[in-house]
Amino acid sequence: MKLDPITLEILGNKLTAIAEEMCLTLQRTGRTLYVKETADFCCALVGLDGRFFAYPRALGVSGFVGLDCTATLAAARERYGDLAPGDVILTNDPARSGGLATHLPDLHILEPFFHDGEIVAYGWGFLHASDVGGKVPSSISPTNHEIYQEGLQIPPVKIMRAGELNEDVAALLRANSRTPEANMGDLRAMIGAVGTGRERLRQTIAQHGVAALLDVQRDLVEYAARRGSAVLTKVPEGTYRFSDFLDDEAGSGAPVRIALAVTLTDGRIHLDFTGSDPQVAAAINIPSHGRPHAWLTLRVLALMVTLDPGIPINGGLLAPIDVTAPKGSLVNPLPNAAVGVRHAAAVRVNDALNGVLGQALPETMPAASGGTIIPVVIAEPARHGGGQNVQVVEPMVGGTGGRAGFDGADGRDSSISNLSNNPVETVEAETELEIVRYGLREDSAGAGQWRGGSGQMLRFRIRGAQGHVLARGMERLTFRPWGTQGGGAGEPARLELYRAGEAPRSLGKIDMLAVAENDEIALYTPGGGGWGHPFDREPEAVLADVRRGLVSRDAARRDYGIAVVDDAAGRAALDADATETLRRERPTPSALGAEREHWDAVFSPARLDRLHHALFALPAAQRRSSRQAVLDAALAELPSAFPREVATDDALTYAASRLEAALTSLETTLTPLEATRANPAADLGDLSTSTRSS
Repeated sequence: MKLDPITLEILGNKLTAIAEEMCLTLQRTGRTLYVKETADFCCALVGLDGRFFAYPRALGVSGFVGLDCTATLAAARERYGDLAPGDVILTNDPARSGGLATHLPDLHILEPFFHDGEIVAYGWGFLHASDVGGKVPSSISPTNHEIYQEGLQIPPVKIMRAGELNEDVAALLRANSRTPEANMGDLRAMIGAVGTGRERLRQTIAQHGVAALLDVQRDLVEYAARRGSAVLTKVPEGTYRFSDFLDDEAGSGAPVRIALAVTLTDGRIHLDFTGSDPQVAAAINIPSHGRPHAWLTLRVLALMVTLDPGIPINGGLLAPIDVTAPKGSLVNPLPNAAVGVRHAAAVRVNDALNGVLGQALPETMPAASGGTIIPVVIAEPARHGGGQNVQVVEPMVGGTGGRAGFDGADGRDSSISNLSNNPVETVEAETELEIVRYGLREDSAGAGQWRGGSGQMLRFRIRGAQGHVLARGMERLTFRPWGTQGGGAGEPARLELYRAGEAPRSLGKIDMLAVAENDEIALYTPGGGGWGHPFDREPEAVLADVRRGLVSRDAARRDYGIAVVDDAAGRAALDADATETLRRERPTPSALGAEREHWDAVFSPARLDRLHHALFALPAAQRRSSRQAVLDAALAELPSAFPREVATDDALTYAASRLEAALTSLETTLTPLEATRANPAADLGDLSTSTRSS
């Protein structure tokens, strides 16, 4: 470090304030609900090494602090040579930006900041655009199987040349969007926000000198790296293993596995995703490029900030983290894979990290969060003139998991993001919708000594004559948010359609749902998992939840052993004698939920490890079909709705034998070299056990 600690602290706070002012500028001048209300954006200051050295602490998307601008800047220099004052680079291309952009609706810009003719830093901004083309309004369809279906790909290009808008690029943007004016309004706001950063940084240089700025961007990152490493030394060393599942490939196919082995040693952490399924022909792949990407590491960063609240928030937090992400896997797909709903897999990665770290720090880490982030979008005819109005109605989430000493947060889940909810009045003013109900979902939280946070429910009515509703990223409809330390699982998600003259319909996952006037849509998100045995929860806490409408009386009796009756005033009260009787027995809650238990009875971790290693010995083009053939051999003997539908023990046993036979058959087709590569590694374990090796 070149700066003394006091100067470093002063400049660190000043630079963070600049990043936050950039965010405020963007939010106050943005055009769409994505920016104004949902806050699906962020801004930061970037060092000459391409990493963020100043990042907001409480504004915008928190999870992108680990992004890397290096590849984008290199591509821009290769295309244009040296950048000039007033140039602004725009991209949304996951491949050509090296993972800075992770799906096409995320527009990223970079502006070089100059002093005396030399670049001394960069300003970065990103926002989620309402539409960049593709086959559906809002550009995100979970059923896409290649990136070309997802919209306009923008390699790093100049959207501003020497301070002037590049009209050629702007024309392409307008021509490839259903909401061209909204996009341009948000883009101009982002350019203005980064301009705010330029001016504030100029003032900082005038006060402290350019040498201090160059020193601080290195020192802050190094300081964060040291403190992050110091946090990791507090975690017991060893190797921990965990696995979790996505429900399926965007509404079809078998569940998709994310397996993780984490090794902690000497202040460093290695994340090994070997055992995770191959990339899928759906839009849930994570374009990490095999690096310690933001979508793969966020829970580790959250742990650092939790155990050291004063740690600087910048790219240095990634320094103690190494990643193994097999090429061609869900977490490191080959080029041109569909990635539009990558956040669905990222949430499950977060859950897997949570489970791994919970083995090492059971008193610190919570149970699983609701495990789903569902931006509900309405696409409808524009009120004035042609075109479409595409707006996010609500970024629906579940609750957080319970943890030692604390219930989960109700109706909030900051597992990979901190998006804001949209005010009802604003949604109704901007769209042809009427919000019928928006609140917390009763009996959705996993029971526990410290219960999970309750999920949300949203019900809205279509007021326009026609339109489409999209709800991308729907997950946890099958596999519930898991509990821990004796806690129970949360309730799964569900989506329902109410149409006049028809019985309510359960929809499951949707891509683009056509709706008509007076149709009503109801979405229920999962609650977080519980921590600790529910019968250890204080009776008064259960009673308070009943009075607040978070837990029904039936659930209080069934899950907590608490009898609730009406007192003389007609208010819910405890029946002490009945409660004492109920609590004499301590039933064991299902930590995983019956669905996961049914699945594991056939598709055990050891069998899926064998399948993974056999598949990754094959050429990438053969993996998906080979995987499906092996799974189908077992699933053919099970109910069509398995694992949501219960199967008999005999059926489970027979299906497991069919799976064994299919695995053996696949393994015998491998060449000797392939067989060596397919040698199974250690059992990756399951959610109900804690395995540790030193």
